[in-house]
Amino acid sequence: MKRSSAFTLIELLVVISIIAILASLALPAITGAMVRGQMTQTLSNCKQLHLATQQMALDATTTGDTNLGWPGDITGQSWAAWATNLVGGNYMSTNDFKKMISAPGVMPTSDNPGTPGKSAILVYQVNESSDGGTVFLSTANFTNSASGGTAPLAAAKPFGNKGFIVFRKAGDGTVLQARQTGTTYTNIIGPFTNVVNGQPPAI
Repeated sequence: MKRSSAFTLIELLVVISIIAILASLALPAITGAMVRGQMTQTLSNCKQLHLATQQMALDATTTGDTNLGWPGDITGQSWAAWATNLVGGNYMSTNDFKKMISAPGVMPTSDNPGTPGKSAILVYQVNESSDGGTVFLSTANFTNSASGGTAPLAAAKPFGNKGFIVFRKAGDGTVLQARQTGTTYTNIIGPFTNVVNGQPPAI
């Protein structure tokens, strides 16, 4: 008799089951890798914001213009003042600025840098005399203050409790998880000032 070389229904079900199990095991790793890539991009964005602000601060030192400088030195010490001067002084274009304060799930809703509507980035009131380790930027899912802060919530934009980014005045930044920071969130991050006034929401 001629033997059939086709798979039986049971064999097909076994193969499909094995593929499903392997896919379910691989999915968390794939998702985690995507989030880590997004965080790395956001960290790069923070670096660009730092470089532009640092240049503005150098110009402030040279010219004595109080409309320029670190956020804590600018008259008003507000998001609107920092963002408007950053773009208005040609340190960064409007489109580039909008990209820098964006992250997955958080996109600016205005073309006016002073009132972007949404921002994935928090800005702190660092000034010229602040220590280099003082936090200058962080992602909006990390709620913090001069006293340290609270752990990121799972629903917080942009990265929930998967991790957050801090970037210091000295020009170094890192991606951290809540478990790495200790109880006061300053153990390995550095000192905090308060966020600037008028922070746009992340959601």
